[in-house]
Amino acid sequence: MMIKKVVMATNNANKLREVREILSPLGIEVISQKEAGADVEADETGDTFKENAIIKAQAVFDLVEYPVIADDSGLCVDALDGRPGVYSARYASKGQECDKLLDEMKEVPDEKRTARFECWIAFMDNEFTEVVSGTCSGSIGNEKRGTNGFGYDPVFLYEGRTLAEMDADEKNKISHRGAALKELYKYLKERNGD
Repeated sequence: MMIKKVVMATNNANKLREVREILSPLGIEVISQKEAGADVEADETGDTFKENAIIKAQAVFDLVEYPVIADDSGLCVDALDGRPGVYSARYASKGQECDKLLDEMKEVPDEKRTARFECWIAFMDNEFTEVVSGTCSGSIGNEKRGTNGFGYDPVFLYEGRTLAEMDADEKNKISHRGAALKELYKYLKERNGD
């Protein structure tokens, strides 16, 4: 069955914009869960990003009549034993994530500040669930830089620049969500018989 519309299990305008930009060449309309009438906040009880993506997709899929995509992503910092990880969104008060991270890492030398963003995306329809992933490896800077992006973007360095110093096109080419969405794009293109 040709996929023409999917519901993104999010109300985050930044994520929605990113997904729409990457999937638009396929002619697939991407709507938010709110636009689909799915007023649900899934309990992210999984121990991994993959588990949480599936939990979120299922919660919205149970309420709508369209295929659903849901992602779970976060920042894994080596010096912090992988934290904040699956708790990235709940690591600090909204808007305070970078400050808390910089504070926690103030004694960590530059060579030990390696980190990666991970993104897992679950696609669910009445046939089955497909899960894809992507990563972006870099390091944590010593200060916030840049005004684009959101979350941890102002402190995450990729080849000397923070993600917040890149425009949307540059970031989509190298970001964890961009990498996962490219995998999803390939999968949906195949499903639609292109």
